[in-house]
Amino acid sequence: MNQRVLVTAGASGIGRAMAEKFAARGCQIWVADINSKSLQECPETWRKTCLDVTSERAVGMLYEELAAEWGGLDTLCANAGIAGPTAKVENIAVDDWRRCLSVNLDGPFLFAQHAARLMKPAGGGAIILTSSTAGIYGYPNRSPYAAAKWGVIGFMKTLAMELGPYGIRANAICPGGVEGPRMEGVMAREAAEKGTTRDAIYQGYTSGVSMRTFVTSEDVAEMAAFLASDSGRFVSGQVIAVDGHTENPDPKVP
Repeated sequence: MNQRVLVTAGASGIGRAMAEKFAARGCQIWVADINSKSLQECPETWRKTCLDVTSERAVGMLYEELAAEWGGLDTLCANAGIAGPTAKVENIAVDDWRRCLSVNLDGPFLFAQHAARLMKPAGGGAIILTSSTAGIYGYPNRSPYAAAKWGVIGFMKTLAMELGPYGIRANAICPGGVEGPRMEGVMAREAAEKGTTRDAIYQGYTSGVSMRTFVTSEDVAEMAAFLASDSGRFVSGQVIAVDGHTENPDPKVP
């Protein structure tokens, strides 16, 4: 699997797990991340760029450098996103709404746009967008995030239609609750808002999952690697949940 792979938010969490999975399979890795400290902790063999995924200029410069150094791109994992505010819709500030949509939608758009320009002349490639189960079911108290992740799915479906004739596949992975610092932060905020404990919030989330557990970043990375591989060569336009099967998308606090 000797591919040239670009991962956004690739210095930690799901993105880091994706980069490590591809690297273990012999791929060249380029990670983009807004956290310079996390980038410094990535392997020296990886190419690294510190940027804000919503900056059109910064994304354009990254792709110019990538094209000059690599000559093309085989796989894009547009994974960067933010949780946005946790609040009832009537209490969400419009600036928080716009920032959440910008990172979660403008970022994938800019990276996929440039990826398409490299992949079309090459006659193939894989674009993998990280959505969420919130993009399938909705998500109470997280309306900006849910709206953005639904948008990611619509964008992906359109990419698959436009780029399929050029041999380029597009798919969206929808993680459920993922073990790690980001989900811990979400649960901490919800616990504070509802006057309960982190463990009660965790039970509420997992009670709506058939397998009664969160997934790991490695589980999500494994799906990304499959979608970019020859085994997934005819999988395109698909929304694939890696979540242990969400039965009830409305978390309940016991």
